[in-house]
Amino acid sequence: MLFQFCPRCTSAKITETKAYRIACNHCGFVYYHNVAAAVAVILRYHDQVLFTVRQKDPDAGTLDLPGGFIDPGERAEAAACREIKEELGIILDPRKLKYVTTAANDYLYKTVPYKTLDIFFEYELEHPELGITAPDEIAALQWCHPPTMDLNTIGFISIRKVIGECYSI
Repeated sequence: MLFQFCPRCTSAKITETKAYRIACNHCGFVYYHNVAAAVAVILRYHDQVLFTVRQKDPDAGTLDLPGGFIDPGERAEAAACREIKEELGIILDPRKLKYVTTAANDYLYKTVPYKTLDIFFEYELEHPELGITAPDEIAALQWCHPPTMDLNTIGFISIRKVIGECYSI
């Protein structure tokens, strides 16, 4: 259960239904733990895809795609470009982002389980030289040839699913 006590009246008389609706039986407060939106970018250079190695939990040490959560009021394309600039220090042309698909994901952050909808884009790079500008989030960069990858090295289920489907793994 997400809460042990009602955020409004502190009563312990709360019920959770459908794993995202929490209601207080004492004061009538209802909280919906809605899906959070995130973006991930498949950065390609020829037949290689750039993965990051996660520096911290969730899934520290596993492969990930660059990206992150969409800010309130932000378009998905703008979030993708912002996240790439923050994490890798490069500026993407949003007109060259290619929408790929969406996938549901589970994201456990500081013991709070978030359900996310990850929006995937693809972007073809002109050169493979990139650096890390968010070392608190990214431990390393790794170029991979997806058809030969072990999908179990990827941390998040949404990314495993999309890479597997895109590259018929």
